[in-house]
Amino acid sequence: MTSFLYKIEGFIAKSLIRGIRALPPAYASNLGGYISRFIGPLLPVSHIANRNLQLAFPHLSKQKRHKIIKECWENLGRTVTEFPHIGYLKKNTTSGPGWRVEGEEHLIAAHATGRPVIFFSGHIGNWELMPPVVARYGMPFASFYRAASNPIIDSLIKDLRTQAMQQDVPMFAKGAKGARLALKHISQGNHLGILGDQKMNDGIQAKLFNLPTMTASAAAVFALRHNTIIITGHVRREGPARLVLVVDPPLEPTISSNRQQDVLALTQQFNDRLQQWIEENPGSWLWLHRRWDKSLYKRN
Repeated sequence: MTSFLYKIEGFIAKSLIRGIRALPPAYASNLGGYISRFIGPLLPVSHIANRNLQLAFPHLSKQKRHKIIKECWENLGRTVTEFPHIGYLKKNTTSGPGWRVEGEEHLIAAHATGRPVIFFSGHIGNWELMPPVVARYGMPFASFYRAASNPIIDSLIKDLRTQAMQQDVPMFAKGAKGARLALKHISQGNHLGILGDQKMNDGIQAKLFNLPTMTASAAAVFALRHNTIIITGHVRREGPARLVLVVDPPLEPTISSNRQQDVLALTQQFNDRLQQWIEENPGSWLWLHRRWDKSLYKRN
């Protein structure tokens, strides 16, 4: 029965992808954004988003929180329906769908060194844009992922990412085995991308919006162990399927004799960058997961 349901889900997903690809990118983006903005706020998970906003921005009114939650859902819907089009968007279009890079010089300089690079980002804007864009600058990076329970759906997602990057790049499952493989990948001079904005119960405690939260330390550990270049960046949305990858100047971590303290300090720098991006446009972040300690969500 499970296998049969997986096949049904897979058929529906393939049909939806074909349908989305048949639409112009801007139309697909608008459709996904409209549907998600309308339905999303009605779902129970929006209570988590509301609580997150209370914790991060305690001064916001209920009306402003509701507005941000709508924007969050709209961005998610647009991201999903833009995904099948990502690999086909053009660079530096004068209007309409396309992408461009702010801070392009940082990518060019990093590539010229020949050193491994760790790219850090979060679920902001259309986060699926970063891998294919960076690959076009000669630095295709592997990444961590959480496999979908349906193997057919999981394969579809992998195929979409491979098509967008126009090459096959490793994807490591989250967990101890994936971490070991990622370390080996970097030690061989390759690049790694990490979305580090979700709670990681087996991570280390850092702060986000001045609240302690368990945070993945992999980006900091890997970067310090292999002396990689560290580049942070996020995606800003300018319109339907019109996206900007904003690349920050590379982070320069302080190296001391206390490796544990260095890891914590660099992880906090990542969280500080993340907070800065969120504050610039709160509606562009994915507020739908429990980011802080579970005791803070008892009312939800």
